[in-house]
Amino acid sequence: MEYLWSIFVTNLFAVMVMMFGVWVLSLIKRDASIVDVFWGLGFVVVAWLTFLQTDGYLGRKILITLLTTLWGLRLAMHILIRDWGHGEDRRYQAWRAQYGARFWWVSLFTVFGLQGVLLWAISLILQVGQMSAIPARLVILDFLGTIVWTVGFIFEAVADWQLYRFKADPENKGKVMKKGLWAYSRHPNYFGESLIWWGLFLITLATPGSFWTVISPMVITFLLLKVSGVTLLEKTIVDSRPEYRDYIESTSSFIPRLPRKRH
Repeated sequence: MEYLWSIFVTNLFAVMVMMFGVWVLSLIKRDASIVDVFWGLGFVVVAWLTFLQTDGYLGRKILITLLTTLWGLRLAMHILIRDWGHGEDRRYQAWRAQYGARFWWVSLFTVFGLQGVLLWAISLILQVGQMSAIPARLVILDFLGTIVWTVGFIFEAVADWQLYRFKADPENKGKVMKKGLWAYSRHPNYFGESLIWWGLFLITLATPGSFWTVISPMVITFLLLKVSGVTLLEKTIVDSRPEYRDYIESTSSFIPRLPRKRH
């Protein structure tokens, strides 16, 4: 138990140090939204730190670390390319206006500190899954988890690419994206990300006494649905794009399905 907690504490400390450094960089750039780029990278850091500290089954350690690295690097690169040259995200601009001159230090806790704690909590499956030496082989849960992760990764990557291409076309300004995967879900990228974490949970579940780490995929799914994802995004879209109301009525918000026919 002491071994387990020492890894947890070390990783939490590393995440908070990273977030503090990103906060300092945000002050220099006057752009708090750079934290979004480092979100995925933080999980990569935790996965590799855990890989170096633990004596779990090597095959499972490699699997968890590589899957996390692929996801984290792709997400960070996507956000960096998407936001390059666009200035601070509107969410952070609103908070900056709300707190005024206090935002520089308030953001340390409400943006960077909070995201650091959430990142560490969600990454529990990346840590626990690498700690156990048994089973000393890949089992059915490892393969099932990898399949679920792969489906989620494809969904998220393809959806992000489709939306990026759509927004890059000036003729689509003010229009609603409802082609490709977006014809079956209003947020296929968030659905894909949720699957990624449920897949990693299945891999971790292959190790003894790890069911409690279900908190990780539950937290990220809740955030995507109710906090920073679907709910937050759609509050602003409905007001700026009336066409989006029709899209809501015909298309699933999260889990893909065939669109409803309008009468």
